[in-house]
Amino acid sequence: MSDLNTLETELLAAVESAASEAELEEIRVSALGKKGKISEQMKTLGKMSPEERQTMGPALNGLKARVTEAIATRKTVLAEAALEARLASESVDVTLPLRPGPIESGRIHPVSQVTDELTAIFADMGFAIAEGPDIETDELNFTALNFPEGHPAREMHDTFFFNEKEDGERLLLRTHTSPVQIRTMRNQEPPIRVIIPGRTYRCDSDQTHTPMFHQVEGLVIDKASHIGHLKGTLEEFLKAFFEVDNVTLRFRPSFFPFTEPSMEVDVQCDRSGGEVKIGEGSDWMEILGCGMVHPNVLRNCGLDPDVYQGFAWGIGIDRLAMLKYGMPDLRAFFDADVRWIQHYGFRPLDLPTLFGGLSS
Repeated sequence: MSDLNTLETELLAAVESAASEAELEEIRVSALGKKGKISEQMKTLGKMSPEERQTMGPALNGLKARVTEAIATRKTVLAEAALEARLASESVDVTLPLRPGPIESGRIHPVSQVTDELTAIFADMGFAIAEGPDIETDELNFTALNFPEGHPAREMHDTFFFNEKEDGERLLLRTHTSPVQIRTMRNQEPPIRVIIPGRTYRCDSDQTHTPMFHQVEGLVIDKASHIGHLKGTLEEFLKAFFEVDNVTLRFRPSFFPFTEPSMEVDVQCDRSGGEVKIGEGSDWMEILGCGMVHPNVLRNCGLDPDVYQGFAWGIGIDRLAMLKYGMPDLRAFFDADVRWIQHYGFRPLDLPTLFGGLSS
């Protein structure tokens, strides 16, 4: 019995001094495992006399129960201590500010901002929005728009063509949004008053040109439109977009296959400082092209040029964004640099609004 008392004292002391659950598990195995000290003592019961078993059996079972209980108690203490240590090491200071959410950190791209602004302005002027596919046919992109065979724009160095089909047709990435004008005139009875924002593609890349850029065109078709209406429409749009009281425009003769007469439009501005100021100064800057819709284009759309007439214009959305919001390089629009979009982008719920501009 003295041996059992000594064994119990050793085991309970070892359990009490266990510093971790892993160490406690080793003690449990050494005491109660198949080859543990108590288990080995239990194996000797079969060799004892009945009188000895009556004494040693209860003694060994009692020892086993007390050691098991001590191990369970110590395991609970160690588990609580481990949990407290983990909570202390992984604590979170709830007083710290949260990371900005998507609405706070997200930005609206300047191209999207300007597109929303100009569509809102023209919507107030009674224009609808028309859209079309980026991949067009040669007929809609060139032929129906009065581009003659052999025109430079039809060459590979200006236009992205797809491989030629078996029937000889070549699809292409549209070089302007003008094919949507053809689709609109062929599918809608005049009067027509639409703007056409969208992506366009040309083989060009420098500080003010990119292979893919954004353009908006306007089209008006009815029985009485004239250049005076065109001039007034452009003036009202530019005043609203640049948020100035007056703009002065200069129309210069030009040539576009799909308009006659065709004109380049310059806007009066001030270039004296580090920015371009529209509506003041004595400088001029070319801003868009326009003209009266060519009679051949009307005929190609099934409209009688003796009955219907109209005007059209086109301007780069990217360029409008550069002029209004001061971006110096067009290529940065497509670099996907998060620092650039954080600087030039617009907060969704902040000023300016989606279409109100800087002074909204």
